[in-house]
Amino acid sequence: MLHSLSNWFRKTFGSTRDDDSPRLDAAAVEKLQITFKARYYSFRQLLAANTKTLESMAEIEKALQGAEPFSFSFVQKACGTVSINVFSMISHMERIAPGRYEALREAFTAIQSRIDALWLQKKELSDRRLVIPLEAVTSDMMDVAGGKMANLGDIKNRLRMRVPPGFVVTAAAHELFMRTDGLQKEVDRLFQVAGTDLDRNPDLVSSQIRQRILAAGIPEPLYNAVMAAFEKLKKEYRGPQLRLAVRSSAHGEDAENSSFAGQYRSELNVSFEQFFHAYKQVVASKYSPQAIAYKLNRGFRDKDIAMCVGCLAMVDAVAGGVVYTRNPLDRRDDRIYINSVWGLPKGVVDGDALCDLFVVARDEHLTIERQDVRNKDFLVQCYESDGCIRAKTDESLVGAPSLSPEKIRELADAAIQIEEYYETAQDIEWAITREGELYFLQSRPLQQMEAVLPVEELNLSRFDHSLLFDKGINVSPGTASGRVFKVAKKADILQFPEGAVLVVAQALPTWAPLVARASAVISERGGFAGHLANVAREFGIPAIFGVATAMTNVENGELVTVAADLGRVYLGSIAPLLEWKRAEIAPMKGSPIYETLLQASRHIIPLTLVDPESRDFRPDKCSTFHDITRFIHEKAVVEMFNFGKDHRFSELASKQLHYRVPMNWWILNLDDGFAHEVPGRYVKLDDIASIPMLAFWDGFVAIPWDGPPAMDGGGMTSILVRSTMNTNLVAGAQSKYAERNYFMISKHFCTLNSRLGYHFCTMEAMVSERKPENYVRFTFKGGAADYERCLGRVRFIQEILERYDFHASANGDHMDARIEGRNQNYMLERLKILGYLTLHTRQLDMIMGNPARVKYYKNKLTGDIDRILSGAAGGQKA
Repeated sequence: MLHSLSNWFRKTFGSTRDDDSPRLDAAAVEKLQITFKARYYSFRQLLAANTKTLESMAEIEKALQGAEPFSFSFVQKACGTVSINVFSMISHMERIAPGRYEALREAFTAIQSRIDALWLQKKELSDRRLVIPLEAVTSDMMDVAGGKMANLGDIKNRLRMRVPPGFVVTAAAHELFMRTDGLQKEVDRLFQVAGTDLDRNPDLVSSQIRQRILAAGIPEPLYNAVMAAFEKLKKEYRGPQLRLAVRSSAHGEDAENSSFAGQYRSELNVSFEQFFHAYKQVVASKYSPQAIAYKLNRGFRDKDIAMCVGCLAMVDAVAGGVVYTRNPLDRRDDRIYINSVWGLPKGVVDGDALCDLFVVARDEHLTIERQDVRNKDFLVQCYESDGCIRAKTDESLVGAPSLSPEKIRELADAAIQIEEYYETAQDIEWAITREGELYFLQSRPLQQMEAVLPVEELNLSRFDHSLLFDKGINVSPGTASGRVFKVAKKADILQFPEGAVLVVAQALPTWAPLVARASAVISERGGFAGHLANVAREFGIPAIFGVATAMTNVENGELVTVAADLGRVYLGSIAPLLEWKRAEIAPMKGSPIYETLLQASRHIIPLTLVDPESRDFRPDKCSTFHDITRFIHEKAVVEMFNFGKDHRFSELASKQLHYRVPMNWWILNLDDGFAHEVPGRYVKLDDIASIPMLAFWDGFVAIPWDGPPAMDGGGMTSILVRSTMNTNLVAGAQSKYAERNYFMISKHFCTLNSRLGYHFCTMEAMVSERKPENYVRFTFKGGAADYERCLGRVRFIQEILERYDFHASANGDHMDARIEGRNQNYMLERLKILGYLTLHTRQLDMIMGNPARVKYYKNKLTGDIDRILSGAAGGQKA
């Protein structure tokens, strides 16, 4: 333990107290006991606050892995819980040691103020113009024009490719509009009232907000700016009749990690008379149920997103679609994938049309390697007045290719140029006019995935008896199992259970809120270029489309396995397929809410006060809440030990454990942990009445330690090799390398801080006949080997503890395990397990690179534990 504390113990308890020691009268003893119990209570409360602090820190660290969605309210709650409990620790520390650590409050206030400042951050717009012509927009104006229009600006103005003329109604315009009639204040109020219920039911606020937006007026400055832009556009337009495509271009949309595919509204074939109504429809779509759910699942706050709106001249397309410059399902495939339909590309992106697929090689001749021409029974085209209609395809075109070979190559060549410009794979929307002119309508980064399912190794025929469907289209790779839940109407969304397999008739963007909650998606119709397919890939959810009879041939509640890479669905859980898990996607990473939590965590999680011996181990050097927690925990233990010294009160003094020989274990009797008064500096097991401590010690000495395992190689410094192989480090005996380990005990309570070799563990237990109050908590951290081996040992211990009913979790090389609410005998058995593992997992990190050795030690340790629990282990005699 601490060098200074070691010196103190030597001075305080190095000589035997004799009969000439000052005596305390009964009143003084009673007063001292009352004082101690008050300190003991504060110490217990301090430990409880410490536990809650560390638990909240662990929650923050888990959230920062980015795999699970979390809201801004979670960020504030988690950080607030840490703040409250750290402040509680400071308050209880002041009661334990009045006037000695006043600088802790100053450190706390400084850290808290830095965190509070994060909640108030708001990025100021770099450009306050309300409307900007597209010819003046480039990709460095995303905060002004939004992602979609900023990217289009580059294609038009830097690549000099065809993009319809138009203008952008900017983020500043959105801010002005939302101030109208107090719209933004009302939105904020509704979100606050909905609270965490919004996660499960976005409809709580969606309808109210959209109605208010549609009813709002247009501010005069915005009206005038749009009118001027429209007059300019009319002069530029060469077509017969100017119609508009009014499209969302929100902040975050079409970004690398958040496409917002299909989450917002676009209004097509709009007359200028209807422009402002269309504008409000697009702005209101920011609050559609699917958009709210997407934002929550991807880590966006409402204030993070301004709805910029693009206004482009409408292209009355004869054919359109989407081109992927590479295969989104297989990173190794660099061919160009073109999805095409007759009419407007809306049929492709909405996922409700059968489309042609053309695959083009990146060779000198742009060879068309594959042509899948489908029967395209209907198309989407501009209506005579506003809007679009779904119409039957002319019979002569139904089975005909929607693109000629020349147009396929022209499109592939242009797509390659766009990819080269952006230096990453692209997802590009395009349209071809009746005159044969190719226009680009959108371009965004394309997320690619790894193809990992080793079909040739799986011997799929052995699963044929369970096969339900085998001709689906893989739109998002992966394998998952779950129970079927069919969704046919919006009301079904509220009933959708977490982890179910979503089955739908059509791959509509409407179902996007369910994707993050589903284990897999099956759709009767749709293709891999549609919005829902994009969302599934973003969240790493396996998805198969084109399963024609899915809604009729599977039943709700049936357990199925979806093997998207194979285009197959099996009845039941097919374990060999489920073994092939692809790397988890972290959809939260990079989002505004994630970044806010990341910034806040820098004032919470890091531990800079690591050495209690250092001169800098003091309150004014605490730069994070973890520093304050570490400092208080360390000093609280010292203050509790100092109680006996200050009062020459042998009943409350720390004693060195004598077990055959004096041990590097010290024991502080907090209340009634000794069976009787113990004179002198040593205490023996027979003197101890602490039920949890004795159970832990029984496990600690039940089976002699064999010594450190032989290392499996790897670079180690000489001092680590020497300390690893040093025979002085036998079970519990004194060693120049060992630090002091200490128990604080009462009859039913015990807390342990132990460092054996290079790992550190703590244990706290309350065990009595009162079952509801019983708990054991155990933490383990560290090791001498490299980080990966330390992680391996943590997982090794976690698996053993979980086998014996502990609830264990790991974050990095730190493991936390607990069990509570069980009867006394059961809890004592678990303490024996912890005692055994504390000793016998020493230096096992050294062999974690050798699977055979790991298996051997797991079998040995679990076998030993079973012997201990059965009473077959004899133990070591004192």
